[in-house]
Amino acid sequence: MAMAPVSFLLIFFLTTAGLTLQTCCFDSPGHSANLSTIWTCTSPTTDVLVANPLLSRPVPDNHNLHFAAGFYNYPLVNTYIFGVYTVTDADVWSANRDQLIRQNSTLSFTAEGDLVLQHPDGSLVWSTNTSGQSVAGMTLTESGNLVLYNHNNLPVWQSFDHPTDSLLPGQRLVQGMRLKPNALAVNLTASDLYYLTVHSDGLYAFAGSSNSQPYYEFTVSTGNKSQNPPAYLTLANRSLDIFVPSSSSANLEHLSLQSPALSLQYIRFESDGQLRLYEWQADQKGSTWLYVQDVFPFQYCDYPTACGEYGICSNGLCSCPTATESHIQYFRPVDDRRPHLGCTLETPISCQFVQDHQLISLPNVSYLYYDSSRVPELSDEESCKQACLTTCSCKAALFRYVDNKSAGDCTLVSQVLSLKTSYPGYDSLAFLKVQITPSPHLEKHRLVPLVPVLVGVASFFVMLTIVLVVVQIRRQQDKDGEDEFAELPGMPTRFSFQMLKLATKDFSNKLGEGGFGSVFSGQLGEEKIAVKCLDQASQGKREFFAEVETIGRIHHINLVRLIGFCLEKSHRLLVYEFMPKGSLDQWIYYKDSNDTLDWRTRRNIITDIARALAYLHEECTHKIAHLDIKPQNILLDDNFNAKVCDFGLSRLIHRDQSHVTTRMRGTPGYLAPEWLTSHITEKVDVYSYGVVMIEIINGRPNLDHSNLGGGIQLLKLLQEKAQNSHLEDMIDRKCNDMSLHQQDVIRIMKLAMWCLQSYCNRRPSMSLVMKNIQSQC
Repeated sequence: MAMAPVSFLLIFFLTTAGLTLQTCCFDSPGHSANLSTIWTCTSPTTDVLVANPLLSRPVPDNHNLHFAAGFYNYPLVNTYIFGVYTVTDADVWSANRDQLIRQNSTLSFTAEGDLVLQHPDGSLVWSTNTSGQSVAGMTLTESGNLVLYNHNNLPVWQSFDHPTDSLLPGQRLVQGMRLKPNALAVNLTASDLYYLTVHSDGLYAFAGSSNSQPYYEFTVSTGNKSQNPPAYLTLANRSLDIFVPSSSSANLEHLSLQSPALSLQYIRFESDGQLRLYEWQADQKGSTWLYVQDVFPFQYCDYPTACGEYGICSNGLCSCPTATESHIQYFRPVDDRRPHLGCTLETPISCQFVQDHQLISLPNVSYLYYDSSRVPELSDEESCKQACLTTCSCKAALFRYVDNKSAGDCTLVSQVLSLKTSYPGYDSLAFLKVQITPSPHLEKHRLVPLVPVLVGVASFFVMLTIVLVVVQIRRQQDKDGEDEFAELPGMPTRFSFQMLKLATKDFSNKLGEGGFGSVFSGQLGEEKIAVKCLDQASQGKREFFAEVETIGRIHHINLVRLIGFCLEKSHRLLVYEFMPKGSLDQWIYYKDSNDTLDWRTRRNIITDIARALAYLHEECTHKIAHLDIKPQNILLDDNFNAKVCDFGLSRLIHRDQSHVTTRMRGTPGYLAPEWLTSHITEKVDVYSYGVVMIEIINGRPNLDHSNLGGGIQLLKLLQEKAQNSHLEDMIDRKCNDMSLHQQDVIRIMKLAMWCLQSYCNRRPSMSLVMKNIQSQC
């Protein structure tokens, strides 16, 4: 079955899903290397994102973009990967992502022509295994291919033949090769659940660790197949080209991509099972990657792990199976607060007690894998159920009627990933295997002689239980909720309180104080950090959990990076990257200072905030509403690049939800009118962003009780000036540069007024705001 892809808006996305590329130390790089060369991985000596790679090669027609080969490091854990990446924060190939290395590991290009990666103790990590194959040198090509070549300049080994999760233009995914997600980026089990490959009749994506089944197919009809040459997939000419051999010729099919291909593109197989297209674009501040398109035409519930194992997806919401024929609860959520992580059996299934196995029925529930794992000889519902009950490895039986309810397709499943509700009339049934406890009515007379013994044993265990409960309660009070974070995948580094106390010199240098606590500067190794000490009375467990979980899963150049956290007894601390210029309010609210920001810097800050909000609202699996956008929550680095921080009040909004209902939260002066109804969308951030834009342009806070002569409310003053066509009066007159760019400033001010519409549906999306800002450059 062939499926056509769905196009998406062009939106900004940081493609490395949390990787920070920092190379180890090398000499000035070229694009080639000779035999008998050894490089040692040491700590980065610069704060620049990428510096001193092993090999480097500019991309043709994109001289600001380079391919590089070298070591790059995962933040804070002092572990490194050797691979090929673009010098704009996107890795496209890696040698050792399943076995990370540490400092003082070595990469040796031996005299025998083998490229060998070793731990500091000399143990082998990875090798090209090309010793004795007449290798003469190594080079990095203009297309990003790392090549070991012989004396005839022919490739002996090349990274293009060993793809990991990405495919560059001109690179072929040949039949038998696989793309697998980078498990280290987001989900530690992702690489075991998904892979993308090419078969003799087209492109397939598979899911499942025990018995992988296809969840996406793009097949090519060729008649008689030929196995020579093999089929392959390649990215070229704004399309994914699939070549499938036949007995007479090679048939070609195009998976068309909705992109103008103005610059370098590549595709990446992601940890959620989606194949995505990225495109590089240069801007005034450097460069960035655009997330262009999802190749697979999926809705949220179409993903094999949308709701985790055993989870049922319905209109983007996740729930656990419930037996319709009884009130017994056989399944419970893995995490009550995060239903998308899936469900687990209350009683694990054991093959030693097959007599206690039972199937529970779930009507109108479908599964993705009917075609390839169905059992043709089981065409009636009862025989399908019995086959699952008598097969220990079977975890579920899926049945779908196909012939007026007289016959159907049976599928036996050994690993139950996400299920989804089907529309009425689809006639699909799911039967999940559960383990039941033996009946209490079995042979009661055998229990009579055991009653005195059981009473004595029970009394002992009751006393023991009381003692253990008391001890556990005391321990639990000491831990103060620490277990909530014990099994969260992809969490930032967890620090002890003592470690952060030393890093901050006993919290001696306070940077500032906010609604949720104080912020102190500190030092962890070579990295300067900011430690936020939360006031328990101001921010409870729920807000702390929200901030760690939300920021721990998202990564963007305009979001402050959460390095780690501490949850130890009553101590709750968050560790962020250090932002040397502090918060935005210190630079736009001033009275007698000559150190004002010029218009270009203010405009860049406005753009950075918009880029961050567009990512939160439109790039994440769920929309993230920040709910507290204000200058105090926007931090600046040395170059006045802006980053959004403080996610303690944020809320996740499912893609199918029009709004969420929540109590009023945020800061007076930045609250959208709909807060009075408690029906909230991400558009409340758009309103707050509009307020911040006006404050940046005017140089004063929205609510200023000290400014009686100029008006307490900045927005009311804006309304008056707009009605009288005197918007130029709103421009900060303390900065002469603002007046020189008056027309540009007024255009941005009008965009802010669009964001400040009273009705949320009249406000633009943040991607539309970005488009308008860029169109005015």
